[in-house]
Amino acid sequence: MNTPVAGAGEATVRTAVDHAGVTRSDAGRSLPGLCAPNPVPRPRWERRYAALVFCCDLFCILMADLAITFGYHPPGILAGQTLAVVVVVPVAAMSSLAIQRAWDVRVLGAGVEELRRVGRAYVLATATLAVAGYAWGTASGQSWIFGALPLAAVTTLGARLLLRRFVRSRRRRGRFVRSVLVAGDTLEVHELLARAEEFRAAGWQVDGICLPVPKSDEALPLAVDDVPVLGTEDDIVGIAQLHEFQAVALLPSSGWTHSKTRRLSWDLERTGADLLMAPVLMDLVGPRLHMAPLAGLPLLQLSAPRYAGPAWVVKNIFDRVAALAIVALLAPLLLAIALAIRVTSAGPVLFRQTRVGRDGRTFTMFKFRSTVVDAEDRLPDRQDGNGILFGTRAGPELTRVGRVIRRYSLDELPQLFNVVTGDMSMVGPRPPLECEVACYGEDGARRRLFVKPGLTGLWQVSGRSNLSWEESVRADLRYVENWTFALDLSILRRALRAVLHRDGAY
Repeated sequence: MNTPVAGAGEATVRTAVDHAGVTRSDAGRSLPGLCAPNPVPRPRWERRYAALVFCCDLFCILMADLAITFGYHPPGILAGQTLAVVVVVPVAAMSSLAIQRAWDVRVLGAGVEELRRVGRAYVLATATLAVAGYAWGTASGQSWIFGALPLAAVTTLGARLLLRRFVRSRRRRGRFVRSVLVAGDTLEVHELLARAEEFRAAGWQVDGICLPVPKSDEALPLAVDDVPVLGTEDDIVGIAQLHEFQAVALLPSSGWTHSKTRRLSWDLERTGADLLMAPVLMDLVGPRLHMAPLAGLPLLQLSAPRYAGPAWVVKNIFDRVAALAIVALLAPLLLAIALAIRVTSAGPVLFRQTRVGRDGRTFTMFKFRSTVVDAEDRLPDRQDGNGILFGTRAGPELTRVGRVIRRYSLDELPQLFNVVTGDMSMVGPRPPLECEVACYGEDGARRRLFVKPGLTGLWQVSGRSNLSWEESVRADLRYVENWTFALDLSILRRALRAVLHRDGAY
C-alpha cells in the first residue's frame, strides 16, 4: 500500500530537481551564482604599503618600549612583574591597532580617519592596561603605560605622516593610484572631474566614463573634459572587466534604480572592482552626516550646521590664546617690520580696511602697509586675483619692504590683533570686502559669513590666489559646512607649509 506512494513522491522530487538542472550526480556541487564570491586580492602596491605601515608601527612601539626600559629605569630592573609589563605593552598596542583596523588599506595614506584610528587605538591600550594594573594591585608598570605608550603614539603618528607624504609624492607622478570608471549624468561627471586633483590625492584616478543610454537621435560624446567615454551605463561591468578598472564610481543618474544598483554591486563583486557611490555631490563629511537605516535602505541623514556650543567656545579660547602667544613670540619681528616701513616710505605703518565679518558685521582689518599710499586708486585696473576677489600681483605700487613682506605673507601678521579682539579667527574664510559681498550670487558664497573670517583658511592652503572664484567659494564652503577643531589644526599646519613655499602669494 505504501509502495506506490513512495514511488510517486520520489518521482516528484526527481522532476523538481531535473527542472532545476541538477541530477543526483551533482550532489555536493554549488549552483552557479549561489556561492559567495571569493575576495579579490588588493593591488600589489597596496599590500606592500600596508606591510610597510605595519612594520613601522611595530618599530615605533618597540623603540618607545626600549627607550623607557633602558633610559628611564636603572639596570637590573627587568624581573618578575616588570618584565611582564615590558612584554605586554607592545602586545597591547599592536592588538589595539588591529582592533581599530588601523591597517585597513582603505584608510591608509589619505584622510584623517587613519590618524583617528591610531589615536583611538593608543587610548584603548592605555586605558586597558591602566585598569588592569589597578585591578592587579601593582604600580610597577606606570612608567611604561603612561610613558612608552604616549611616546609610541607620537612616533607612530609622525611615521605615518611621513609615509603619507611619500605616497602623495608618488601619486603626483601617477603612481599608487587606482584606476576608476565613472558612471553618471554628464553634468555630474563634469562636476567630479573638476575635482580630479583632489580625487588623485585620495588615491583615485578617473580613466574612463560611462554615460546614460542616449535617446535614439543622440550620440555619445567621445570624451568629457578629455576623459574618454567608453560606453553606456549598461556596459559598466563589461568595460570594467575589459579595461581592468579597480573601482567604479557611481554618480547620480536618472537611470539608476534601487534594484539596478544592487544588481551592479553583485556583478562587480567578481570583477575585482570596488563600487564607490555618491548619492549627491555635496562637500559634506564628518559630524553632519549620519547613516539612518530606513526599512532596510541606508539613507544619509544631513543635520543642520551648528555654529555655537562647547566646541565653538574651545575654538574662541584657542584663537585668542594662540594669537597672544604668537604676538609675544614675534614681537621683535613686528617691531622690525614696522620700523622698516616707517623709514623706507611715507605713510602709516598699518593699512586699515573695512571688511565684512560674521553675520555681515563690518570691522576694521589691519595689515602692514606694503604699497604706496594711493595704491587703492590704481588697483581696479590691475586685478590679477580670482574673479571678484581683491588681489593683485607684484606691481609698481609695492614698496621695497612691501615686496618682501608680501612674498612671505608677513603683511598679514597685524591681523593677529583682530583675532585677539574677536573680529577674526585663526582659521576661517577670508574676510571679504563690502563690494565683494555685494557681488555674491546664488552660489552659496554668503554662507561664508556664518562663521568668523580667518587669518588663514582652507582656501589659502589650497592654492590661495591661484584658485578660481568657484574653487575659492567651494573651499570656504567646505570649511563652513564641515568644521571640526581637528580641521582647524590641519589647516594651520598646511598654512605654515604654504607660507614657506609662497604658494599663490602676491
